[in-house]
Amino acid sequence: MVGRRMKLLIVSSWYPYPPDNGSKLRAFHLLSHLASSHDITLLSFTDSGEERDQAVLKDLCRDVRIVAGNPCKPTASLRAVDLISTTPRSYVQTYSPRMQDLVDRAVPHHDAALALQCGAALYLTKHSTIPRVFDEAEVGVIRDGFRTHPPGLARYRRGLTWWKYGHFIRHLVDLFDRTTTVSEVERQHLADAHCNASALRIVPNGVDRQELKRKNEPRPGRMIYSGSVTYSANLDAVRYFARDIFPVIRQARPATFVITGSTGDTDVSDLLADGTITLTGRVADAAHLVAHSSVAVVPLRIGGGTRLKILEAMAVGTPVVTTSKGAEGLDVEHGENILIADSPEAFAKAVLRVLDDFVLRARLAANGRRLVERLYTWDRIGNLLEEVIDEARTVHRGHSPSASSLTETRRSATA
Repeated sequence: MVGRRMKLLIVSSWYPYPPDNGSKLRAFHLLSHLASSHDITLLSFTDSGEERDQAVLKDLCRDVRIVAGNPCKPTASLRAVDLISTTPRSYVQTYSPRMQDLVDRAVPHHDAALALQCGAALYLTKHSTIPRVFDEAEVGVIRDGFRTHPPGLARYRRGLTWWKYGHFIRHLVDLFDRTTTVSEVERQHLADAHCNASALRIVPNGVDRQELKRKNEPRPGRMIYSGSVTYSANLDAVRYFARDIFPVIRQARPATFVITGSTGDTDVSDLLADGTITLTGRVADAAHLVAHSSVAVVPLRIGGGTRLKILEAMAVGTPVVTTSKGAEGLDVEHGENILIADSPEAFAKAVLRVLDDFVLRARLAANGRRLVERLYTWDRIGNLLEEVIDEARTVHRGHSPSASSLTETRRSATA
């Protein structure tokens, strides 16, 4: 434990249980770690149906309060005034007076506060009397969307979005004593947006240490991608693989491709055309399917953060082939614990190497597991976050000189 036991307020954008997507996995494991050392009050948004399953979180926390909604999923209509707000319109559309009231009432009774993602951080902006940590600030997806888009009107619009979001996140970061990112790449994105680099700390994603004990029993020729296709980066990755890479592999040998995760309302008929691709939907134990696959393919071309899907595959001993974008932010080494390839031809060749070369497959699997055990287990990462919270408490001066910079943000959200 870092520092003394304290009363810690956690505000979460995602309901942490069940931990069935990347954001919820991070929230759940960090919450579980902190609950072993501190008295936790959790204030969380919930999607429809999640409120029925509170027993696990109530066992971990001193108190759990929920608010219907999700800051990542706007449902309210967009007004003309929202377009000129300095707050990104998605957060204006999802602003919850109920959550703000819960936060306002809880803050005076706690020693420190932790906001899990941007949608939760907004509700702590005015509370400068308490040490605050903003976890998982991320701008890479928006920045990449601008930088990689072809010239034209759409790129100009993405440029305006990046400018607006960069301005917004810079002022938001200024209000917190410390802000975390999941990788050095994301930290540099924030620094490039002129955030206060001295207040940024890296707290990566991780894997449950128990996964390192899982037995790896690969099914010959099976490739797997873990991730909901409702997220645009995942959908782009699997369509790219199915269209440009998978046919090359199948010309060389029999193979199947499995995609786990929610499909929601996404049209995936193009992926199911020839019967060699399976979309499982959301499953209770995706790691079981990964451990029974020969290769985890992660052909990401857009997105940010550190890739839980890569770490989870490494933990269960399944070799990983990914792109440079997919490997971003991870302390990996091509040829030792992962294979990295960026063209369709090179990617297909790398997958075939893993399928056909037992020695290479065994080396990637063993070294991947060792890397996860050394750097990326949730217990280690939870300790890093505790250090950041402790540091925030040390540097906290009981006021926030730049608190007025988000006055308009709160005013526009409550209008």
